[in-house]
Amino acid sequence: MTAADRAKSAVKSGSKRLLERAGFHLVRSTTPSGGVDDFIPFEPTMRAARAAGLSVGDYIDEVMNGTPGATQSTVDELRALGVFAAAPDTVLEIGPGSGRYLERTLKECVPSRYEIYETAEPWADYLVVTFGVIAQPVTGFNLDATPDNSVDLVQAHKVFNTLTFLGACRYFFEMARVTRPGGRIVFDVMTETCLDPEAMRIWATKGGAGHDSFPAAMPRRTCVDLFTTLGFSLEAAFLAPLGVAFTEVLVFKRDA
Repeated sequence: MTAADRAKSAVKSGSKRLLERAGFHLVRSTTPSGGVDDFIPFEPTMRAARAAGLSVGDYIDEVMNGTPGATQSTVDELRALGVFAAAPDTVLEIGPGSGRYLERTLKECVPSRYEIYETAEPWADYLVVTFGVIAQPVTGFNLDATPDNSVDLVQAHKVFNTLTFLGACRYFFEMARVTRPGGRIVFDVMTETCLDPEAMRIWATKGGAGHDSFPAAMPRRTCVDLFTTLGFSLEAAFLAPLGVAFTEVLVFKRDA
């Protein structure tokens, strides 16, 4: 082992010890197809956030992701675009996780119904108890429990960058199905807008080992063309922080 290798090993071991002291354990994915290897465990995250005197969302932004204010900046952009001024009465969120976008959404509007599709059961239970949302059963890449044309705002944040191309596409069709005429769909994807040569270099060198399927790229034109054929118009787009770089948030509105 060279001196450089020994130094890298020492840094890695030291980082692991610091995370474990905070209650986190790095877990290697056992799925043959790979994927995001690390996850956000419920109990350790809650304990660490309380110890830091931060909300769960702020703790994830500031400490775990190293991007203070990232969640709020996205919500601020959506507010400026008038997404919440439309006073959505029914909201559906795919993969809310810790609820950091959910919590801020509820500060911007007062829907009578907020549905979530979340695979992590402890987080889903926490969101139901804390925010009174409705946790729908997750069965594949669909929104089966939600009727057609029934939702004013469908959103997914930091979700499709972790899914396969086909998984994301299947959700896209479902999101379009459940959105009411005049309703909106908001989500972020890793488009070519986010992948200039410098961004690619950053992801390749600083993105972390074992994350070869993350972030998953999605052509921007593919999204826009698909939703156009489904009766939606692209209202706006903007960049939002994601790890060491950015992702692109797309805002679609269904034709009335």
